[in-house]
Amino acid sequence: MGYDGLAPDVASRLTEIAASGVAGRGPSSLCKDELWGRAAGLLEGAREIAVISGFYVPSESSAETDGPTGSLVLARALCRAGKGVRVWTDSYCLGAFKSCASAIGFPEGWVEDATAPAFDRAGTDLLVYVERLGRAADGAYYDMRGRDLTRWTAALDSFVSCGVKTIGIGDGGNEVGMGNYADSLPDLMPGYSECLCVVKTDVCLPVDVSNWGAYALVSALSHGRGVWLGQSAREESSMLRALVASGAVDGVTKKNETSVDGIPLERQLEVLALLAEAVGMPSGF
Repeated sequence: MGYDGLAPDVASRLTEIAASGVAGRGPSSLCKDELWGRAAGLLEGAREIAVISGFYVPSESSAETDGPTGSLVLARALCRAGKGVRVWTDSYCLGAFKSCASAIGFPEGWVEDATAPAFDRAGTDLLVYVERLGRAADGAYYDMRGRDLTRWTAALDSFVSCGVKTIGIGDGGNEVGMGNYADSLPDLMPGYSECLCVVKTDVCLPVDVSNWGAYALVSALSHGRGVWLGQSAREESSMLRALVASGAVDGVTKKNETSVDGIPLERQLEVLALLAEAVGMPSGF
């Protein structure tokens, strides 16, 4: 089946689960059902894909828990679908991403520091950004409290201009791809308008939690192939525990704990089960 024809009821359910507004932010209200099919279609049409992520929290000298698990689950799903995949991050977040990769058996060597002198991005025909800061209109990078993180944020959003297709997944308005919603986000987030990302992607998925957006996209791929390509509940728990062991923190609470954006592990597992159910996968996935 063509992904542009993703069953309407499935697409609607993915939106209900991943973009219900539970996080209390404005961007997820802009999520449209047809975006899942468009994004999945881009993934299926590509051969060599880079998943780009990593959000560093300077006050805690660590990466945050939103981004790594979604990126690694998506990357592994794409490998299972026969795609060539690399995961790109920066030197600040590299350790956390490698720990997360190891927790689900994804080759750590495929997780790369895109700021390293020897880094080579040649051959990639699709970029997928998951919870990666993008520059605002003034060229700086901001967190959700409006703090300037430019010093700690490598300009990996500059790869958007390299002439390949792009997908963005974000939840706060400051991530790569949110420039697609430049006409709507200022009204939804009036006190944050100057910090909003202006970088556009071919498709951008505005969701409640960026990890959930990546998981929902994996669910869309699974639906098309008739096999679950995502993680198990045990793997989800293992990844978050590995992140905590590496020093990662919840980006909202700033605590070294197995929560994501202030939402506890138990809720992460509930969302995962709902996504598997939405695409007709066995409850014991």
